[in-house]
Amino acid sequence: MPLTPTPEATDVLRRQDPEVAGVLLGEAARQATTLQLSAAENFTSPAVLAALGSPLANKYAEGYPGARHHAGCEIVDVAERIAVDRAKSLFGAAHANVQPHSGSAAVLAAYAALLSPGDTVLALGLPYGGHLTHGSPANFSGRWFDFVGYGVDADTGLVDPGRLRALARLHRPRAIVCGSIAYPRHFDHALFRDVADEVGAYLIVDAAHPIGLVAGGAAPNPVPYADIVCATTHKVLRGPRGGMLLCGADLAQRVDRAVFPFTQGGAQMHAVAAKAVAFGEAATPAFTGYAHQVVANARVLAAALAGEGFDVTTGGTDTHLITADPAPLGVDGRAAREVLAAAGMFLDRCALPRPGVRGIRLGTAAVTTQGMRESEMAGLAALVAGVLRGRVDARRARDEVRDLVGAFPPP
Repeated sequence: MPLTPTPEATDVLRRQDPEVAGVLLGEAARQATTLQLSAAENFTSPAVLAALGSPLANKYAEGYPGARHHAGCEIVDVAERIAVDRAKSLFGAAHANVQPHSGSAAVLAAYAALLSPGDTVLALGLPYGGHLTHGSPANFSGRWFDFVGYGVDADTGLVDPGRLRALARLHRPRAIVCGSIAYPRHFDHALFRDVADEVGAYLIVDAAHPIGLVAGGAAPNPVPYADIVCATTHKVLRGPRGGMLLCGADLAQRVDRAVFPFTQGGAQMHAVAAKAVAFGEAATPAFTGYAHQVVANARVLAAALAGEGFDVTTGGTDTHLITADPAPLGVDGRAAREVLAAAGMFLDRCALPRPGVRGIRLGTAAVTTQGMRESEMAGLAALVAGVLRGRVDARRARDEVRDLVGAFPPP
């Protein structure tokens, strides 16, 4: 079965902790028999998983290569230097920090490097696809900083440049955040840079979702425009769950100090090594082809969903993700997620540009990793619509999903 731990690891777990072994095997079975349509998820390569399960997990390594607080870091230093060099080369950045444990940790470090508590920050409002770290009152960002939210046009679903500039002029923020968890089009980085320069603000690009497309040349690179780029290393990038920061040489020391010692302790060296593996894979022609196929699949899926009656935000997508309102099919986003999960198709619900409307967010990164192409996307849209309309019951849908994943198994 794909995704199953090695026989040796499974035997050890079964003997020592059969309860946890059952969890691992159960999740492997779930992934191998259902469709992972969350825009935030993907399958890593076996090489990335090998690094994650390596002896590097045993090493404590506070600090940076050549300046650790623990002895015996000579070998893990090599792993981190490889990861840093590959990230800089892949994205054309002067400096990279690969230690953040998550995308949120990377954003926290960016704020710590550039801001002081109470500073005003302009970011996409949460009702329009902003992340929790973009000013949620339940998050550190909303508690420590004064966030002002810009939105998107209710009709087009796109950022309004004039409104963005007007808000920046009015509030004079210390930083502007460009990024979203549910924006299916490319952000205009040059526009954001121009607005930031006009009001004397830093530009932070939260590229958690599109960074893998950037690596594969299927999305614009924010590095030349941003003061700091925050990103995750999973999603389309296909690396381990984690974060990273990219910046110019002028901010390198501030960024590094914001990660360690200000916001984090020791780096997870097995994850750092896995990031290095992922960066190496992302630099190959095969990954370039993959990234473009992800976008091609998403565009076909978006068009097919629209053809099935979904109200697709912005009329389509430039990226790996799609947001849509399933209301024309008789369900809202919450109900759609639950009904589709029962049918073996896992995706997310999300806010849509219209006040109070909850839709669905789905992505094509994982299914593209499995080898699916445009023809499978059209069939997938028909199956999703059939389930939500009640024309295909959950049992039949699960059988169809199992057959599809059997033909295109995870790596």
